[in-house]
Formats: sequence, C-alpha cells, structure tokens
Amino acid sequence: MPSITREEVAHLARLARIELSDDELDHLAPQLDQIIALVGQVSQVAADDIPPTSHALPLTNVMRADENIPCLTPEQALSGAPASEAQRFRVPRILEED
Repeated sequence: MPSITREEVAHLARLARIELSDDELDHLAPQLDQIIALVGQVSQVAADDIPPTSHALPLTNVMRADENIPCLTPEQALSGAPASEAQRFRVPRILEED
C-alpha cells in the first residue's frame, strides 16, 4: 500500500483551507498513513453478511404513541384567563404599530 507523502498532506490541507507548519506536515503525514492502513484492515475484516451501522446501539423511539383524548373546550381553556377576546387570550400590547 503506498504511503501518504508530506506533499499530499500539504495538498489536503490547502483543499481544506488549513494552514499547517512544516513541523505539523512532518508530524501528520505518518499519522494519516497509519490511519489509512488501519481503515484498510477494518475493511478486510468486514463481512458481507453484516449490515453497515450508523450507531453502536439500536435506536428506539421513546415518545408515547399518539392517542385521541378529550381536551378542553375554548371556554374551559379561557376560564382562568384575566382577559379573552374572540376565543383567544387577550394580552397587553408590547409593540407599537407604525
């Protein structure tokens, strides 16, 4: 497997608009090479009968199921309001209209 060169790391950094020093390029090239080698090893182990996963654990919906239940009438909902108008809560105006 070909190794990642310092120039390739510099090219990737330019594409990602990341400014790297010479020391950082020298440090990152072998690390990226090792990462790619390890990904290759994982790809060799992956079996065709194992489906790809996006999460380590299965996701479940923790919401309750929707059920139709009786609700308040507009009169009941507004019964405790200090003021109402046209079946709506009436609140003091806070914005001035131009």
